[in-house]
Amino acid sequence: MPSGEDDPDATRPQPAPSPRKDSPEDGYSWLYDNGSATPRQSSTQRASSPGALPDPELPPPSWATARPAADRSSGSGAPPAGPPRTAAKSKRSGGSTWRRVLLAVVVLWIVFLVAVPVWAWTQIDKVDAEPNGDRPAEQAGTTYLLVGSDSRRGLDQEQREELATGDDTGGRGRTDTIMLMHVGSGPTLLMSIPRDSIVEIPGQGTTKINAAFSFGGPQLLVETVETNTGIRVDDYVEVGFGGFVNIVDGLGGVEICPETAIKDKDAGLDIAKGCQSAGGATALGYARSRHSYASQDLQRVQSQREVLGAIASAAKSPWTFLNPVRYFSVVSSTASSLRVGDNVGPLSLGRFAWNLSSAMGGGGLNCTVPIADTAVNWDEARSDEMFGLIIDDQTADIGKDLCTEDGLPAG
Repeated sequence: MPSGEDDPDATRPQPAPSPRKDSPEDGYSWLYDNGSATPRQSSTQRASSPGALPDPELPPPSWATARPAADRSSGSGAPPAGPPRTAAKSKRSGGSTWRRVLLAVVVLWIVFLVAVPVWAWTQIDKVDAEPNGDRPAEQAGTTYLLVGSDSRRGLDQEQREELATGDDTGGRGRTDTIMLMHVGSGPTLLMSIPRDSIVEIPGQGTTKINAAFSFGGPQLLVETVETNTGIRVDDYVEVGFGGFVNIVDGLGGVEICPETAIKDKDAGLDIAKGCQSAGGATALGYARSRHSYASQDLQRVQSQREVLGAIASAAKSPWTFLNPVRYFSVVSSTASSLRVGDNVGPLSLGRFAWNLSSAMGGGGLNCTVPIADTAVNWDEARSDEMFGLIIDDQTADIGKDLCTEDGLPAG
C-alpha cells in the first residue's frame, strides 16, 4: 500500500466530521459550546426546526394552542368550563347565609310559641276549688268541671250595656254554664248540667244547682256535683262573661248555626237563621239566650256546647299558630279570662282546651245529663247508668239512649 507521503489527499485539509443525528449536539450546539458551535438561534428559528424542543424561557402552551386543530374546530376535547372559583365561593357563601337566617327564624318562632303560654300561665287566677270532707275515690281518666259564671267582674258600665248583662248584684254571682268533660280511654264526653237542675246542695237543701256557686263558690259547686253524680272532679275551670267575649274576639269570631232567627232582648241578641260568623258579643248572647225557645234552658245548653266547640276548633286552626298577632291575642285573652283550681297544671289545662273540639267533633260525645221532664228533674235510672259509665271510664259504652242533646229520652 502506498505510504502517506505518496497520497496527494493527505495534505488536503479535511472537513470537520458531521455530527450524528442522534447526537445531543444536533441543533443544540449552543448548549455545548466548544468553541466551534454555531451562533445561538432565535426562538423563531428553533420553533421552526423539526423536532426542536421549546425554549425553556417561553411560557407553557395554552390548552387552546396545545390541543390538536381538529379538536379545536369541533369543540371537543376541552375540559368542562366550570364557574370561576370566586363566583362559586360567593354562591356557596350566599346559600349558607340564607340557611343561617332561616334557622334563626325557626328557632325564634319556636321560642315565641313556648314563651307566650309560659308567660300567660302566670296571668291566670287560681282558686281553691277542692271541697273539704269525704269525696269520691280517685277514678280513671280526667274529669273537668267547666263553669261559665254570670260575674260582671272586669266589665265597666258601657260594656254591661253593650253585652246586655245587667248590673253586678254583688257576691259571687251564679253559674249560667255547668259542664263535665271526661277525657279517658274512650271518646271524650262533654255533658251539660242545666242550671235549673233540681238537686240537693250540701247544707242548703234541695234547689237549683246554680245556687251552689252563689252559696259557697267553687268548693260548694264541686261538692254538689260530686254528691249528686258520684263522679270525682279532678280539675276546675271557670270563665266569666267578659272573658268569653275576649276569647271569641281574639279568634276573629266563631261560626254559629242557629236553626231559627233569634231576637232576645234580655240576651242582647238579634240574628238571622243559618250559619254565620259571630263576634264576641253575639256569641255570648247566643250562648245565654233561652227565652226565645220553648224548651228554654234545655236549648240553651246545646247552644253553649256549640259555641264552645267552635271556639276550640278555631283555636286549634293552623292559622292561630302561624299568625303571631292572633296567637298572642288568643293566648293572652284566654289567660286573663280564666280562673282555675290551684291544683290545675299547665299541661292539664292544655289538654282540656285541646279536647273540647274533640268532644264536639264526630269522634266525641256531647250530651245533656239525662232528665225526666222539661222541669229539669233528672231521670234517676238513666242518669245513674250514665254516671256509672263515666266513673268506670267506659264512655265508649254510652249509647244514644243515654246521650241525647237535650237530655230527654230519645224519641
